[in-house]
Amino acid sequence: MSTIAAVIGRILLALIFIESGITKLLHVAATNQEIVSVGLPSGLAIPVGVFELVAGLCLVFGLATRLASILLAGFIALTILFYHSNFTDPMQATIALMHVAMIGGMLMVFAQSQMWWGWDRMRAERRGEMIARRAELDAREAELRAARAEGAADAARTVPVTTRTVEVERPVEGHTLSGRSLFGRPVLSSARSDTVMTDVNGDGVPEVRRRRWF
Repeated sequence: MSTIAAVIGRILLALIFIESGITKLLHVAATNQEIVSVGLPSGLAIPVGVFELVAGLCLVFGLATRLASILLAGFIALTILFYHSNFTDPMQATIALMHVAMIGGMLMVFAQSQMWWGWDRMRAERRGEMIARRAELDAREAELRAARAEGAADAARTVPVTTRTVEVERPVEGHTLSGRSLFGRPVLSSARSDTVMTDVNGDGVPEVRRRRWF
């Protein structure tokens, strides 16, 4: 509701300048005579009319409202100075006070223009969204870089260890390792010359048998 009220008030303030600007452009000769009558140079009717019309439209559409409002406030102050400076005249004093109230309205527009609907606010919101989006992308990229660095550090700390089992052949007590059989199995000879121990079936348990004479 506040936004609607602010937009309507801004449009109503702008209508005064739009109507005044159109009138000056439609009656250039009469406007020049009025301007010369207060001691200002001739030929200002068209520039002043264009300024009021453009500034009023800026207020309506919310385009460069801060600039337009402050320029219009200065324009109204000059109007009071050149046209309504006779404060002893009650009519002139009343008109001057009305113009002072319009200056107050322009200052309110200047102060609140970024808070209500208009091109300026939409541009500011868009800029804020772009900044937030850029910050989000930067944060995500930083997280990815941190994850990659952590993975590389973990990989550097982890060194693969290869183990190798070596079988050691130990003679059975009372026997000596005399060689290997044709199948690569160890052959143990006992202290007695008539017996020999051979792992025949490869189960790790040597079998004792008598040595053949041939």
